[in-house]
Amino acid sequence: MMTMEQLAETAPRRSMAAQEGDSVAEAATILVVDDDPEIREVLTIALTLAGHVTHEAADGAAALQMAEAVRPDLVVLDIGLPERDGLDVCRELRAKGPVPVLFLSARGDEIDRVLGLEMGADDYVTKPFSPRELVARVKAILKRSGTAQPGSVLSRGLIEIDPERHICRVAGAPVALTAREMEILSRLMARPDHVVARPRLVDAVWGTGVGVSDRTLDSHLRNLRTKLTEAGCADAIETLHGVGIRMGPCRNT
Repeated sequence: MMTMEQLAETAPRRSMAAQEGDSVAEAATILVVDDDPEIREVLTIALTLAGHVTHEAADGAAALQMAEAVRPDLVVLDIGLPERDGLDVCRELRAKGPVPVLFLSARGDEIDRVLGLEMGADDYVTKPFSPRELVARVKAILKRSGTAQPGSVLSRGLIEIDPERHICRVAGAPVALTAREMEILSRLMARPDHVVARPRLVDAVWGTGVGVSDRTLDSHLRNLRTKLTEAGCADAIETLHGVGIRMGPCRNT
């Protein structure tokens, strides 16, 4: 089993905007626990975009070790973990302190959801879920628990966006984006040096379990690139064929 130090080293870092002080308030530390790496990545992208610092664990034992190491403000916890399930992990977390817990559950797990809420879990989200809904529920839980809410301004080179206010600027000049274009750009800028696989980008923008064709994604990416290029940033989005999409340096004028 990995040590606490190794677990902490594998946790994803904050977005460039947060690292450079663009967030206007202190971020919450959130531990994401799920044995599915794709779900963990979708959640990490969505929560990082919302301005939070995220850490990951793939099973109950690792979750308890990571919680001890990073002292999260909230835990997003899958009920159906292998070996040590989420209910057992929640029970031990609550024995050590009043950390808020949001459960993830499959559609058929009503009994487990009820048990979780009776144990004191703060909320639950059913899979497949909308990342936007989950972030909204996290925000509500943090507000109830008194945790400070982060700002949402992200920057990369010449580009600066504020997704909550639907504002995009290139070199200070406004750029009009559609709601879906803002979603895509926000997901990429949340982890600007990270390559996002196309299926995971679709899940992060449209939600899990939603059928979206490659042609639809390509159309939105093409329109987004065109607008950013016309605004003076032709190197904003990079495609690594066979791998995925990531932000470019965004310095091409």
